[in-house]
Amino acid sequence: MLRSTVVFVALVLLSAALPKAAPAADPFEIDAILPLTGQAAFIGKASAEGLKAAEALANKAGGISGRPVSFVIQDDQSNPANDVQLANALIAKKVPVIMGSALVANCNAMVPLVRDGPVLYCLSPALHPDPGSYVFSGGVAASDTIFVAIRYARLRGWTRIATVNPTDATGQDADKSIAAALAEPENRDLQIVDREHFNLTDVSVAAQIAHVESTNPQLVIAWASGTAIATVFRAINDAAYAVPVLTSNANATYAQMKQVAQIVPKELYFSGVPSMEPDQVTDRATKRAVDAYDAVLATMNVRPEVQATTYDPALVVIEAFRKAGLNATPDQLRDAIAGTHDWVGANGPYDFRKYPQRGLGVNTATVLRWDGGKGTWYGVSAPGGAPLKS
Repeated sequence: MLRSTVVFVALVLLSAALPKAAPAADPFEIDAILPLTGQAAFIGKASAEGLKAAEALANKAGGISGRPVSFVIQDDQSNPANDVQLANALIAKKVPVIMGSALVANCNAMVPLVRDGPVLYCLSPALHPDPGSYVFSGGVAASDTIFVAIRYARLRGWTRIATVNPTDATGQDADKSIAAALAEPENRDLQIVDREHFNLTDVSVAAQIAHVESTNPQLVIAWASGTAIATVFRAINDAAYAVPVLTSNANATYAQMKQVAQIVPKELYFSGVPSMEPDQVTDRATKRAVDAYDAVLATMNVRPEVQATTYDPALVVIEAFRKAGLNATPDQLRDAIAGTHDWVGANGPYDFRKYPQRGLGVNTATVLRWDGGKGTWYGVSAPGGAPLKS
């Protein structure tokens, strides 16, 4: 009895002497708006994976000032009107930053709301924010990826190009970017032989594809995404029309490619970035960043695709909070991002001083080709568009 009492007292004293575990810190929440449902759900899913991958990597390194990062994602259902409603609610809460959306039309709907803050980090490369504004854009600019793709076409000897673009903001931006690329002296021998357009709600573009075929192009640029690009692929397949097709890397998701597997053009190209062709990355710092990106996605059982367009901006924002502090104002956060010039992500070195509101330039863009047999894409150009030797 005495021995039991002594042991009990000793255990109590030992327990009192041991250091107490510190209570878990509350998560530091960063708000995001993404198209998790609707016509752009494939893009939204990959974007959400990018945010969660950045969250996991940041938390492995201690989060922000010891607090774990948590991205809180709301679904805009691919509808710009929903972005306005969701963004207004977040602005009323005085959040310092909003990540999203992944569609340029949805981002455009929010831009007027943040003229005086908070920071809006759009995850569509097709947005072109005003320098010095509170708005940033993720990924290589769509205009740069199109320029690189057209350079690749020219160096392949493809001089006759047709376009089949939607009438939405994405398609309008593509039309402008294609025209700007063809206005460059190096592309003076290239010509647009046909320009076709369609609405996102159209269920068929058979007439447009028939007209494209009659003009005998060597390359068709179809800069639509989500269900809209499937409409284009279906019309090309139904016409049994064999022509190289180039599209945005917004469509480079395994889920989407699986869904359209039976109608994918035989020769399909995508705009690309380093994270999508890691075997051809030569810059050591970028290779380390790509390896870290691949590793964290592997822990999530996710195959790398276009998540880096969201993953990199998420890490940029996290680094900005680490510099400016957890209580950073929109001004402080904007300035911290705008001053970033020596950070390397999965899509290459970032320099917001040289490339305001984006950090990435044309030297980062590449071209990829889809391999239906292997069910993946592979690089066919060096950064900048020069074709790789086969």
